[in-house]
Amino acid sequence: ELFQGVLKIPFEEYLGKDDAFPVKGWSLNSQLASVPDCQSIIKRAAVKRMEQHYHQSWFTETGAVHQIQFSIRKNIVTIFLDTSGAGLHKRGYRQTSLLAPIKETLAAGIVDFTRLYDDSVICDPFCGSGTLLIESVMKGMNIAPGINRRFAAEKWDCIPSSAWKNARQEALESIRRDAKIKAYGCDIDPQAVELTMANAKKAGVAAHIRTKVQDISQFSLPTGRAIVVCNPPYGERLLEIKEAERLYQIMGNVFPADPEKKYYIISPHEEFEHIFGRTADRRRKLYNGMIKCQLFMYFR
Repeated sequence: ELFQGVLKIPFEEYLGKDDAFPVKGWSLNSQLASVPDCQSIIKRAAVKRMEQHYHQSWFTETGAVHQIQFSIRKNIVTIFLDTSGAGLHKRGYRQTSLLAPIKETLAAGIVDFTRLYDDSVICDPFCGSGTLLIESVMKGMNIAPGINRRFAAEKWDCIPSSAWKNARQEALESIRRDAKIKAYGCDIDPQAVELTMANAKKAGVAAHIRTKVQDISQFSLPTGRAIVVCNPPYGERLLEIKEAERLYQIMGNVFPADPEKKYYIISPHEEFEHIFGRTADRRRKLYNGMIKCQLFMYFR
């Protein structure tokens, strides 16, 4: 049944006779539980369909990659082509990073919760490689994510190059170059501060970001409205947990309870609010990599 279903898909409308079409995917709570078996069935069906159209029995697959993806959940199969290639979290500006950087897509999602404007002031006292700051400024300036990267489908013959050119031009024209958004980043590690600015330059937002080497205990917020969004360091070993708890206490002291200030803090610690000294106005569960965390939001 899987073979016959895939055989009906008009792959020839998207794939040339020399294009590569590897198969990968996953299965959950389904009778078709073996992923390798499903890969094999889908591949054979795709090859059969291509054979019928191109009248050849061998495909070199030396051309552009058309990654066939499948998902099977509760016996419902979905087949699609991956137009992106590299994961969408790879925006193209972060060529290097420090240990355990937050993914760009997660950072962008967190920034959405802050409800920032194009004249907001953003602060991150644990800036690391600058991802939260950069994603904040990009949102404030309406810079399209991925504008500086390439996508797998750009090499596909079925999509005219003019479509990509026009989309990029439209995205460039939509950038709010007069945005007044400002971002301030601090980190105790000089290398992190340098990396933040290097990545900001690659993203084209360095003019809106200021950084300095500073310990959290010396951190102070600018006057007026400001948004703090940060991913403080944490660990799983006892000493690392104790150090993280010390940082949370310091944060509670240097982040004033001020109606003009909003705080968005990521932490896996179940007692974060108690240690920080304030109950969050809202919490949101999320995974930072494989670590189950919460986003603690203070905005009232």
